[in-house]
Amino acid sequence: MRSFKPLLGSLLLAASLSATPAPAAEKVAPIHFGDIAWESGSLITEILRLIVEKGYGYPTDTLPGSTVSLEAALAKDDIQVIGEEWAGRSPAWIKAQAEGKVFGLGDTVKGATEGWWVPEYVIKGDPERGIKALAPELKSVADLARYKDVFQDPEDPTRGRFLNSPTGWTSEIVNSQKLKAYALTESFVNFRTGSGAALDAEVSSSIRRGKPVLFYYWSPTPLLGRFKLVKLDEPAFDAEAWKTLADANNPHPKGTRSMPANLAIGVSAPFKAHYPDLVAFFENVALPIDLLNQTLGQMSEKHQKPREVAQAFLREQPQVWQGWVPAQVATKVSSSL
Repeated sequence: MRSFKPLLGSLLLAASLSATPAPAAEKVAPIHFGDIAWESGSLITEILRLIVEKGYGYPTDTLPGSTVSLEAALAKDDIQVIGEEWAGRSPAWIKAQAEGKVFGLGDTVKGATEGWWVPEYVIKGDPERGIKALAPELKSVADLARYKDVFQDPEDPTRGRFLNSPTGWTSEIVNSQKLKAYALTESFVNFRTGSGAALDAEVSSSIRRGKPVLFYYWSPTPLLGRFKLVKLDEPAFDAEAWKTLADANNPHPKGTRSMPANLAIGVSAPFKAHYPDLVAFFENVALPIDLLNQTLGQMSEKHQKPREVAQAFLREQPQVWQGWVPAQVATKVSSSL
């Protein structure tokens, strides 16, 4: 019996070990994308995420933040991807890029632009809607001071209203500095909407009512695809003047039109090192701006979610995106749709 007990104990131990489940496979950490607040950025982000998830098999999620905070998070690798980065604009991006902490991949949307806009009827009128031209000689930012009454601020009737970007966007800093550079701070209220959607709603509401409105905007956007707008002239681009606009603390900003747009996919240095397959994909991304504006316009009018529109875009526009990725990846994405 003494020899049987150790044997029995060994058998019971073996049975116990065989019944213990094997350790679960280590969960793969998701790739964090910046949750961009404006329409084109949201749509591009969802297009990229769907291809990454369905074609390459990597999990993803999004983390919210303003432009400034997302760029700071990217430099720290707290997020790994910004789907629409206006590369080279902000001092934070320029510094992080020089230090090798962030990279802008590809030339995702050619023909992108930004500036100060007014509805066409403000300058030309609209006989069909019974709208008279209120600023027929308005051509440039230099003309705005004498048209402040046309864009009257409802809360301060002695000045006009300029609709700036939301606080926290790089462009909000630039526009605030431009108001100083163009000597318009006494003539116009620097009005910030709470979000990109609020800016869009404010401008769209004014245009539908046929009211004058002066605002900052950019393309690609649904707005430029839906309404007839005129972009006001600014001085030719000057790199040194641009530095004074991008620096919120510069007391003597100089006027210049905005830096030529370079829309890229921003990635962190660790991401670039660890995901060469996705880097190759991101470098190939190219979205036709007219198609993108049209898609964004439909998304806005139908109040669709960016994820849903991204899925429809991938289904209906294979000729646009399938060349960005290897054939087997494109097949996986298409079959998932």
